[in-house]
Formats: sequence, structure tokens, C-alpha cells
Amino acid sequence: MTVKSLLIDNYDSFTFNLYQLIAEVNGVPPEVVRNDEVGWSDLANAGFDNIVVSPGPGRPQRAADVGLSMAAIRHSRVPLLGVCLGHQGIGHAFGATVGHAPEPVHGRLAKVHHAGDGLFAGIPSPFTAVRYHSLAVCDLPPVLRRSAWSDDGLVMALRHRTRPMWGVQFHPESVCSEHGAALLDNFRRLTERWHAGRQDRQTAARPSARVTDRPVRRESAQPEEGYAVHLRPLDFPVEAEQAYLELYAASERSFWLDGSAVTPARGRSYLGDGSGPHAEYISHDVGRGRVEVTSREGTQRVQMPFLDYLDAQLHRRRLSSCSEAVGHKPLSSCSEAVGHEPLHGPPGWDFDLGYVGFLGYELKAECGGTLAHRASTPDAAMLFADRMLVVDHEGGGAFLVALSQPATRQRAERWLDETQERLWQLVGRASVPLRAHEAVGAVEAALPWRFRHDAEAYRSLVASCQREIHDGESYELCLTNTITADVRVDPVRAYRRLRRANPAPYAALLRFGQLAVLSSSPERFLRIDRAGTVESKPIKGTRRRATRPCDDDAARDELANSEKEVAENLMIVDLLRNDLGRVC
Repeated sequence: MTVKSLLIDNYDSFTFNLYQLIAEVNGVPPEVVRNDEVGWSDLANAGFDNIVVSPGPGRPQRAADVGLSMAAIRHSRVPLLGVCLGHQGIGHAFGATVGHAPEPVHGRLAKVHHAGDGLFAGIPSPFTAVRYHSLAVCDLPPVLRRSAWSDDGLVMALRHRTRPMWGVQFHPESVCSEHGAALLDNFRRLTERWHAGRQDRQTAARPSARVTDRPVRRESAQPEEGYAVHLRPLDFPVEAEQAYLELYAASERSFWLDGSAVTPARGRSYLGDGSGPHAEYISHDVGRGRVEVTSREGTQRVQMPFLDYLDAQLHRRRLSSCSEAVGHKPLSSCSEAVGHEPLHGPPGWDFDLGYVGFLGYELKAECGGTLAHRASTPDAAMLFADRMLVVDHEGGGAFLVALSQPATRQRAERWLDETQERLWQLVGRASVPLRAHEAVGAVEAALPWRFRHDAEAYRSLVASCQREIHDGESYELCLTNTITADVRVDPVRAYRRLRRANPAPYAALLRFGQLAVLSSSPERFLRIDRAGTVESKPIKGTRRRATRPCDDDAARDELANSEKEVAENLMIVDLLRNDLGRVC
């Protein structure tokens, strides 16, 4: 039989890791319902073959934390598996004690022992599983039986003696848990066996559906008159910083995606500004639901979500043809849509015209989150780059790229000629020196820096975070502070200092009028390549580089064997897997 599962989401950060694992085991995706989305009466006769109750923040004694999950545990007539909070919910529903564990255990690997039956049939004992919990179930009533336990005797799994109901305290869906798929497959087999012994089994009648925070809307507007891309290779060396100072430092809006800290498959810089005929600058205020668009035609305001506006603009700017690369052979391929398909440029390009900018935290309100705070800066800002310089630090080459329509083709070719000549004039010219201790602005030592949270308030917030984790309200909390000063700083000069002091593979300078963003990041948050592959490279745990290789090796070993660093890295990997699993 094909098993159709209901997955009740307790607003957990790992629900969609479970979703992916269940879909893999069952062959069909489960239907996801949040614990406050519908009532049990809406689902009791929906024809699901089994139910999985997800992990989640909070405690089972609090109705608001479990909602629909507790009704499912109490009243379900089909097999049910509870994970973490779901496991604790089973314990609470049938009279066990749920209280604080001896210590919070989040992102830690532990040995799980079991008797080898039920959920654990065919699984070695012990095996390694990942634990994320601050609470634990104990004092089981006669109706519940312990079926797995940790080295220190904590209940790691239980089952109901008369009903088809199981719970696991650990997370079988974690990337570092062993035999997670086998455990879910055993649950599927137990479900099949239970239904085979009953005559009143109802066949699932509804198609699978997953809860999404925001529907994807396809823009129906027709593409504008065909765009073409011009690509010109330069046969002389170009130094990125010198080129930025010459071409873009005086522009009102410009960008420099700086890849000069060469790493494998990296080492290209992308530079440009908003001076092209097709350029536009867009900024967004989530609270007002308004996109402000500035182009050569002036400024207009559009009432629509920011990401929908981006989708619409990219749909309009579809390429219908490719121009010849001036002074080079014709392009053999062209892009389907700007920034989505490769140009006939050097391999490894991460960007080939399109939008450059930033997305602020508050934009989450348009992606399923809530608008908890208001920012003093735009919640998102993007510059559409229709011209740019690409510097290949690894291969030593450089390219000019321009976008045109039939009416602007000659302007694009003229820009290529003029910019090539300006860059040629820089060859052999010494770079503008930047002395090691040269000031970046009118910064005074006695400047009154303002902290959003002073030392006492910050310590209080740290203690509050620790209480929240201890009480099971979160796996991991990120506490930040803001330091503000009223000072005039030259962002270009400041960035030049920054890139010398801390070269990074994901560095950038964005200058959008009065707003500047200086980035020096070692990690890639997210990349979607032209084949649709999504990649994230989180970093948790760093140590200062040493002058001797042996000291570097010692620091590397210390990181690899640090329980804290490994746990934190595991948590962020599982969190990102969940986020990707929600949309991929």
C-alpha cells in the first residue's frame, strides 16, 4: 500500500527535514498542517494512514504550544509517531512526567540503546542519534513502555501498550542521526501491518499538499522588446581597486562584488553602477508594502511585495538574441533571462548582469514571518546592473559586459569602446596609495558610541536566552547588539582599508546614495546556480590563523573535537536543510 501521512507542524525549525525523510520512505510527500491551522474535527476522517507529530518549541503542558497535536494524540485512530515535543506530548497525555532534563542537550550526538523491536527492528543497538531537547519524559505510567534509552538512562523512545503509538525523544531526521530512514520505514511497515488487520480502513482521498508561507505568483506581463548582451574580453591586465576608483567611485549608486581573496572556484570581481540606460534602483519598505523605483524616467512607487516586483521585472527583461562580442567571435549561447542562463564568458561566472543589492531581516514579513521590528534603512534595496566590468583574478583576464535593446545598441557599443580606453589608460599607472593608518573619515577617539544594549542590559539578555533554552523554548538563539555613532565616513576609503585588513572570499561594497554596505564575509549563505542547484556553506566555529602550520593544525583539531563547535555547526546545517527542504 502507498502510505499517506499527516505531518503536524508545531512551528518547528526541523519540520521539513522530517517532511523530506517521510516523502523518501513513503514514496509520496506527507500533508503538512500547522498545529493551529485547523481543528481535529477537520482531520479526524480525512483518510490519512498515519500521523507524525513534529518537534517544536515549548512544553506539552501548554495548550498553545501543541494545539492540534494533543488532540491527535488523544483521539487518533491511526498509527501515530511523535518526535521530540510530539514524544513528550504522548508522555504527558497518558500521565507521565515531563520536566527539565538533567541538562539542555542541543545538537549533541548520543548513543541510543533499544530492544530491537517495533520502530527499532533491524537497527543496531546502540546507534548514534542527534538530540535537541531541554525537557524529558520520566515516570512512565503502566500504559506506556520505554523502548529506547540513553547511556544515562533517560527515556529516548516509548510506545503505547494497546494503541499504535510511538514516540522518540531524539531527531531521526538530523543529518548526523544514524538509521533515521530505517526508523521511519519501520513506522511505515507498522502502519501497513496495523491497517492490514482492520476491516474499516479508509483510503486516503485527498491529494498531498504542503503548507507554504507565500504563494508564488507568475507575472503575466509580456516581455519587452528583445534584449541582447554584449561581451568584450580585454587583452590587458585590470586591477579591480584601481578600476573601481576610476569608473565608479564618483557614482551615486555602485557595487563592487570583490573576489580578490582567491579561493578555488572563486576569484572574480564584478563592478558596476547605475549609469546605464536600462539601470534602475529599487528600495522597499515592508511596513508600507511599497516598492520605490528610480530610473532615468524618474521615481515611481509601486504597491506590491518586493519579491513579486523582482519576478515581474526579470520576466520582462528576457533576452531574445545575442549580439556579437565586439572584437571577438560571436556568442554561441545566450541567456533565457538575465542572470539565469550562462553567457559565453569564462567558466565560473557567478553573476552575468541583473540585480545587485541586499535583503534586510524585516523582509521576512513577506516570506511567512512577522514584522516584529522596523528598520531605519530600507528593508531591501537592489540596483539593476545593465553594464559591468568582470575581473578574473585567477586567470588574469577581464571582460566588459553590457545589455542593450535595438534602440540602445549603439550606446552599448560606445560604452564598451570608451570604457576599454579608460581602463587601457590605467595600465602602468600606479595605484592610488592608501597608507596603513590613514583615516577613513572624521572619527575621533572620544566619539560617543551608542550601544543599543549597554553592558548590564546585554548580560540580562544573555541570561534570558539561557532561560529560554533551559525551558525548551528554543534550540539556539542569536543575540546581537548595535553600535551607532554620528560620524562622516568615506565608504570607499573605509572599504579599501577593510579589504586590506581582512581579505575575504565574499566581500562587497554597495553604495546606494546615503546608504553604504561594507561586507567582509568568509561564508556563502546561499547560491542557486543555473541548473537550479541550491548551495549553502555555513561557518560555525573559527580560530585565528597562526604563523606556523603546526599551530594551524592544532587549532583545526581543537575545532573538530570541540563539542560546542560541532553542536553549533550541526544545528545550523539542520536548520538550513529544513529551510531548503521547504522550497526545494
